Amino acid sequence: MSVTLTTISDCHATHGEQLRLAIEAALDRFATFDADCPAHLAEAIRYSLLAPGKRLRPKLVLMAAEACGGAIDAALPAACAVEMIHAYSLVHDDLPAMDDDDLRRGRPTCHKVYGEAVAVLVGDALQARAFELLATEIYPPAQAARCCAVLGRAAGASALVGGQAADLAAEQNAAVNSGNSHSNSSIALEDLEAIHRRKTGALFVASLELGGIVAGATTQQLAALVEFGKKLGLAFQITDDLLDVTGSQSAAGKRVAKDADRGKQTFPKLLGIEESRRRAAELVREACAALAPFGPLAEPLRMLAQFVAARDN
Repeated sequence: MSVTLTTISDCHATHGEQLRLAIEAALDRFATFDADCPAHLAEAIRYSLLAPGKRLRPKLVLMAAEACGGAIDAALPAACAVEMIHAYSLVHDDLPAMDDDDLRRGRPTCHKVYGEAVAVLVGDALQARAFELLATEIYPPAQAARCCAVLGRAAGASALVGGQAADLAAEQNAAVNSGNSHSNSSIALEDLEAIHRRKTGALFVASLELGGIVAGATTQQLAALVEFGKKLGLAFQITDDLLDVTGSQSAAGKRVAKDADRGKQTFPKLLGIEESRRRAAELVREACAALAPFGPLAEPLRMLAQFVAARDN
């Protein structure tokens, strides 16, 4: 029996939708707060966390757990913790002092609805809640500590936050040099990859590691998941940069062409559109090859990687 692209798409959509629904239900449950949480803060947290999204990172947690023979239910708190860190980073990145965005996931950004001060507090609360979940939900103490360490490293100064700081510095440098005709404001490809290995890729890798840890993965399995995550994270960022050039605001759910407006360095600007597409496709192939040790159990991860490269939002 031949397997067509439509068959693969249908299988991915069905499984992915099942996981998304499980994630959405868990996020809703874990984003319920007691009476000591001010009502306007709780509303803003839920507005940001429960906004419609692909839930790509929590899906990676669950699919990694599946690939290692683990149970979805056991991995759900880790999946939600990752999504909370991701949501916090988006709320803060959207602030005027950072990327200054007014649209996210097809809706006004948190600070546009609730104000800048509340948006800062939303990010603070989501970050704290993520680690509270890992420390209190399901996991034995040693496993909880290991998960907290993995997520803390990925969200910290040498990874997600450091990548954002380096990205802002590169943007500011480009702005300073834009009026100097003798200055080359571009950065090297390896420097751009280093920024996004931290800013985007670190959380992809952590998602896969968390799924593996919860499922009791071997050292070899974790190494394979890490390699997959590194390749997939970079492919995702290249595709994201391409969408900023070639995508539409309605499909992306956020403002497009903003990178060029800010003079930001991107993969299409550095490599060109066609070479960026080729590089993203190559990274996806390499990512899928890293999953060979898992056999059929990693098929959802392989299909997700293919959809990352082909996405339009």
